[in-house]
Amino acid sequence: MEPSRFSSPAAVGHAYILSSPSREDALRKAREIASAAVCLNGHDVPCGVCRGCRKAADGIHPDIITVRRQTDKSGNLRRELTVNQIREISVDAQVLPNESPRKAYIIEEAELMNLSAQNAALKLLEEPPATVVFLLCAQNPALLLETVRSRCALITVNGEEDAPDDENRKLAEGFLAAVRSGNREKLYRWIAKNELSKLDATAAFIEAALQGTADMLCGRTPPGALSPEQTMHLYRLLQQCSDHLKVNVNAKHIFSLLTVSALPFSDSAAEAGAAHQNIGETT
Repeated sequence: MEPSRFSSPAAVGHAYILSSPSREDALRKAREIASAAVCLNGHDVPCGVCRGCRKAADGIHPDIITVRRQTDKSGNLRRELTVNQIREISVDAQVLPNESPRKAYIIEEAELMNLSAQNAALKLLEEPPATVVFLLCAQNPALLLETVRSRCALITVNGEEDAPDDENRKLAEGFLAAVRSGNREKLYRWIAKNELSKLDATAAFIEAALQGTADMLCGRTPPGALSPEQTMHLYRLLQQCSDHLKVNVNAKHIFSLLTVSALPFSDSAAEAGAAHQNIGETT
């Protein structure tokens, strides 16, 4: 399993879903990302040797909090993660880290959150504190609310998703390079030259771009000029495009949406709104 490395603790995104059939593999990946969040090295994290990384490895770091199912009065595990547990996280998340740049909350078996707990988690994910990272381990992410999933980057730990073919991978790399440059004109030129017309080809390109953006979020590839917040914006936008394609939205509208919204914090909010309206009119 490839280790997760980031350029700095600040480069760690604010929320991830770690998906794996193996509960332990998902937890191991979550711990790697948590180590990056609390690493004191400042760059190329986790370093594995600083005090933060050593405490993380020993399971005693005060800024890494693991949330798991509680036991009942008989000592048996409860069937669900409760809303009170998530509310406790919400309160604690407002407190600054004890000794690290970030705090990391590892939620084991996150798909076992009941509906009230997921709604409470959604509120937390919508406006997360800047110093907090949420790591949701799940064997079946489909059991999580779509609104919860949309606010997290999905990392499939065992590489179960099919890797994109070379053509789509290269197309996605070109698109992401244009976005990472932060140059809007460069992005416009790339889309004008490479815009696709067929739905299946566009869907394959979007999925490859999603995987590439997930690699940026978990530190496997550099984000270029994008901040972690901007990279997450791009990830959500690509997820939205993927959802639109599932209901046969015209490929031209998908590329129009990428044109006005792929570079975050567009100079033209009106343009972006118009693009979203056009998408809605075609569904």
